[in-house]
Amino acid sequence: MVLGLKIKAEEIDRIIILRLLGRLDASSSSLLQNRLNVLLKEGHETILLDFSDIDYLSSAGLRVLLSFTKSYKENKKRLSIFSVTEDVMDIIKLTGFDKILDIYKNEKEAILEKNL
Repeated sequence: MVLGLKIKAEEIDRIIILRLLGRLDASSSSLLQNRLNVLLKEGHETILLDFSDIDYLSSAGLRVLLSFTKSYKENKKRLSIFSVTEDVMDIIKLTGFDKILDIYKNEKEAILEKNL
């Protein structure tokens, strides 16, 4: 089990994938927020968040996802998440964010999606 949040970045065909590990909560959400701010300012078109190793998502984490989903759409860019665990997906659905966030079953589907 990881305390906090670790972020590992990689680039595939001009798509930035952030592989997240741990908890996305009040104490760690600023780390993701800062990373997404930098990527937005650098002008990256597509950012994908790998949620396969996120074991907890709090309201603070949801706020970061919502805020950046909106910012990226306003800038004609795309922020999507994929491989969300069942427990985390339950939280997302409970809040209704599954209708707002761009969520894919797996990495392949997220990469293949071309719509902004």
